[in-house]
Amino acid sequence: MNSRTNSSDSSKTSFNQNDYAMPNFPKPDFNHAFTVELETSRLRAGKITEQKNTPIPAKSAGHLLLATWNIANFGSQDREDKHLRLIAEVLSWFDIVAIQEVKDNLGDIRKVLKFLPEGYKVIFSDAGGNDERSLFLYDGKKLSLLEKVGEVNIPPKDYDAIKIAGVASQFKGFDRSPYIASFKKGSFKFLAVSVHNFFGSESQEDMERRSLETYAVGRWADLRRDDKDAYIKDNILVMGDFNLPMVKKGDPVYDALVKRGLELPDHSTRVYSNIGNDQQYDQIAFFPGLKSAIKTGGVFSFDNFIFPELFQSKTPAQFRSYLRYYISDHRPMWIQFEI
Repeated sequence: MNSRTNSSDSSKTSFNQNDYAMPNFPKPDFNHAFTVELETSRLRAGKITEQKNTPIPAKSAGHLLLATWNIANFGSQDREDKHLRLIAEVLSWFDIVAIQEVKDNLGDIRKVLKFLPEGYKVIFSDAGGNDERSLFLYDGKKLSLLEKVGEVNIPPKDYDAIKIAGVASQFKGFDRSPYIASFKKGSFKFLAVSVHNFFGSESQEDMERRSLETYAVGRWADLRRDDKDAYIKDNILVMGDFNLPMVKKGDPVYDALVKRGLELPDHSTRVYSNIGNDQQYDQIAFFPGLKSAIKTGGVFSFDNFIFPELFQSKTPAQFRSYLRYYISDHRPMWIQFEI
């Protein structure tokens, strides 16, 4: 199937974002009738025959299949059960998913759990900036939740250590504190960190704030490696929506992310994680010791497979508006590790 997106997304909604109040996407003024069974079959076909990226493998005992997905305003946009069933289908493909932009209202995730196979569980953070939680959804039949659960904690006395050359702004804490949880699959123990950086605007001040938040997470993870008392030292997976424009040297958010030793999988330089097909906001980062364990990975462009009748009958802008409201404006990014 040909890509339904292009590099210029003129339908983007312009928001006056601040620390706590990004509004919902506008609800489309049209309906689209579809059957869950047909769209599920299209998603499953896309999972196997994904053209842009690598097909998503089946879950297996000797591998960890992990994903991160920002599901737009999850809990505050009026998704119907049929849309939630499609979201649940994608989530069911993975051992664990870090989900960002979960609202204080947990109604949608409660419904999604009912649509998932038996054994899936969730843990989530308190609401922070923009009334958002971070959430880990995991297959409780495959993974065990370990003891360490919490948020990245940087004491105010350490704020002066969060510095980047050429950045005049000062780090003043996170808008949405990164959420951490430890898990075990087989003999493999790991610490998952879910990030949703402050966005704000494209102004220099807001870009610097994004960069400082990113560097703060990388520094925190790096310090764990040298801490003799760290619960987990090396198997740290930092993932989520970094609001990172481009994976390339010279991008301030990217430079901040890798400054303390975190790396990105090779696929991150070739794909876009938003349905506008022009940003690389979402990433999964790790320290070099885990790179050899990566078997495959990519970004699942669900937007290329579902609702073809809608795509044919509406303008590209209308099609994307429907996806943004009822599914998401972000695509899930995933990695398979051999464990």
